[in-house]
Amino acid sequence: MLAWTIYISFGGALLCALAGKRAAFARWLALLAALATCVVTLVSLPHLQAGTWATVVRVPWLPSLGIEYHLAADGISVVLLLLTGIAAVAGILFSWNIDHRTNEFFAFYLALIGGVYGVFLSADLFLFFVFYEIAIVPKYFLIAIWGSTRREYGAMKLALYSFIGSAMVLVGLIAAYAVSGAHSTDMVTLAQAHYPAGFAFFVFPLVFTGFAVLAGMWPFHSWAPTGHVAAPTAASMLLAGVVMKLGAYGCLRVAMMMLPDGLAPWAHSVLWLTSWRDVFALLATIGIVYGATLALVQRDFKFVIGYSSVSHMGFVLLGLMSLTTVGINGAVLQMFSHGVIAGLLFAVVGRMVYARTHTRDLDALAPMQLARAIPFAAVTFVLAGMASIGLPGFSGFPAELQVLLGAWHADPVMTLCAGLGIIIGVAYTWRAMQRSFFGEPAAAGAAPASLPPITFPERAGAVLLLACTLAVGLYPRLLMQWITPAVASPLFDGLRKVAGQ
Repeated sequence: MLAWTIYISFGGALLCALAGKRAAFARWLALLAALATCVVTLVSLPHLQAGTWATVVRVPWLPSLGIEYHLAADGISVVLLLLTGIAAVAGILFSWNIDHRTNEFFAFYLALIGGVYGVFLSADLFLFFVFYEIAIVPKYFLIAIWGSTRREYGAMKLALYSFIGSAMVLVGLIAAYAVSGAHSTDMVTLAQAHYPAGFAFFVFPLVFTGFAVLAGMWPFHSWAPTGHVAAPTAASMLLAGVVMKLGAYGCLRVAMMMLPDGLAPWAHSVLWLTSWRDVFALLATIGIVYGATLALVQRDFKFVIGYSSVSHMGFVLLGLMSLTTVGINGAVLQMFSHGVIAGLLFAVVGRMVYARTHTRDLDALAPMQLARAIPFAAVTFVLAGMASIGLPGFSGFPAELQVLLGAWHADPVMTLCAGLGIIIGVAYTWRAMQRSFFGEPAAAGAAPASLPPITFPERAGAVLLLACTLAVGLYPRLLMQWITPAVASPLFDGLRKVAGQ
């Protein structure tokens, strides 16, 4: 049934495109399509085994090249499918006010969602790459047409970075296909192929970096804050919530699962670096501290959240590069956690605040007394901020804790540096919260600004995302029962062998 998440999304996109000027019809159609994909995922859960990459659909596509239409799912896929469905529903609720070319907006939106579902379900490399590119194209139009703040520049920068990263991935995948001799693009088949000595040393960093560009890895991160700020609210939510996860998922599912030998120690160290693991762990750590530091000094409210996303995605990459079971578990959980929390933060900033005040400048927001003018937005941001800094009870806590535990086992020094990023995260979250919602009025006794109330769709979207981060924070086993067996499965035996586990 999981294949229907793809078909429903693309079918909904087609119907929205044909809806013409019937804006209400397009809104409800998009919401029903997103809800249907969520239901399909939930209904499919009892029939899946978390530690097995179970085939969903497998039929020949281009037999002469060994390419199949092969969809499969394991515990990692299921967690990210759930995230996609939740983010899709919430994004539509926060886009209920879209009245410019509404049908086209939701058509592009659902096409992007369909591509994301396809990536998380693909078990064939060629099919994976096709869906990966399908997910990239609608992002450009969503930002360029419905965005703000240098939207054409933001859309083009995001597209260029994405396609350069995709080109790097494509070169690496063609090399793996040609050298393996397997005459197949099946991921498991290529993962089990015997490559010449030294092959993974050159190809692994190419593929990993290509995917990590989309995950916002420093120093290839600059598209992310610019793209987040330029994008409309729903696109920002999807960009941070699920699109950046495509890059992290590709790093794990393709680069690390297929080419684990690329992480083996080098014959000679370079400075203190002894493997590609050290290199990418260092870049992830720099991204954590760098993103948090820049978030601390931003005046644009949305840039604060944009740079915080770069910082939090650094924890995902650091967890992957720990090469420990607990670290990788934490990285996957952090993908889900950050997707929910970042989506909520962008919703508050973009829809609840900017759409009403028409400014994101923290200095301009300070005297508006938004905590009194729109109290629901203030409460939501405080809770989302607590979740973002990893307060116990929210999903960020078990995710980042596992990442740090795994990273400590691998490299205590980098772990301490990553911990510094958490401390800075508390500072920029507090600063943004204080300046935007609890600033002093311009004149003593001044009345708060008169702003439109928070609508029901906005409240529903916020409650949905808050409920998800609280549920996982209070009971992480909801997702860990799927993640842990998948990471411990034979698919990652090569990775464990390299890590010496």
